[in-house]
This record gives sequence, structure tokens and C-alpha cells, in this order.
Amino acid sequence: MNAESWYAIWTRSHCERLVEQQLTARGFSPFLPEVAAPRRSAKRAPRNQVSPMFPGYLFVRDALTKERYVEMLGVRGIVRVLEDGWTRLTPVPESDIDAIRHIVESGVAVFPHPLLQHGDRVRVAEGPLSGIHGIFVTDSQQKGRLVVTIDLLGRSVALEVSGEDVVRCN
Repeated sequence: MNAESWYAIWTRSHCERLVEQQLTARGFSPFLPEVAAPRRSAKRAPRNQVSPMFPGYLFVRDALTKERYVEMLGVRGIVRVLEDGWTRLTPVPESDIDAIRHIVESGVAVFPHPLLQHGDRVRVAEGPLSGIHGIFVTDSQQKGRLVVTIDLLGRSVALEVSGEDVVRCN
């Protein structure tokens, strides 16, 4: 028998709760992390409105056999189970799930943030440097440097930026 592991499930847009309910009804153990939704306007959103922490995704814990996997894929609203390659399901580390649970239970404000990696081409979207393009170089988890290179001169300059102020270029 396989050991239980956590798996990430990609759902159709706005179907996270529907998928969670169906998985529960079929005997799976889903986890849909939800956080307080950022308020756009005091008139539009009630105070305690919640939304998925990761829109379009939820997690399920199961010892997935082939039969259970096929049963899970029969749930309306599931697009697929995330995997490493086409043939190998990839479990989500228990430590990641524990961290997500801890964040949800803490009640702290959570905001989406793009995943930036060392070497990504980025554009400054906010602040006095808005519009500048460069390479993102990490210094710490909160801060990084934007490296702007003048190829013709063979020189670069680096500016300290917050990861919140830059967006990845395609």
C-alpha cells in the first residue's frame, strides 16, 4: 500500500470549493487554504469575505493508487493533478503544507506575489524607477537588486529594489 502524500490539484476557474466538496464526498482529504480577500471598496466587499490563497488550486492528501487517481480525475472541475513530467505525480512536501496551514491560522494579511528567481528579466512597475528593465538578482527573500546593463559600454549598475515593485518580463 502506498503512503499518503499531499498532491496539488489544478481546478477550473472559480471551481475550488466545488472540487473540495466533491473530493470530500468521495472520501478524499482535500485542503483548500483560504485567506481574507483584500478589500477593493468598502461598498463592494463584506469584511469577512475569504478567497482561495492560490486561485485555481487546492491540495489533496491520499495514498493514490491507479484506481483512486482515476476516481479523483472524475471529479467535475478538476483540470489535472500537477506532476513532474508527464508520467510521475509529484507530492507536495509536508513542510510546505504545514507552512500554508500556519499562515492561514495566523490570520495575517496575504497578498499574491510573483515568483521571481535570480536572473529573471524584470521591469519596475511601481515607484520612481517605474519602466526600467533589467535583471533581477536576489540578495534576500524581501530585497533584490535590479541590474541594468549597457552592453555597448560593457558596464552594469545595480539598484536595490523590492520584489513587490517589479514584474517579470515575458
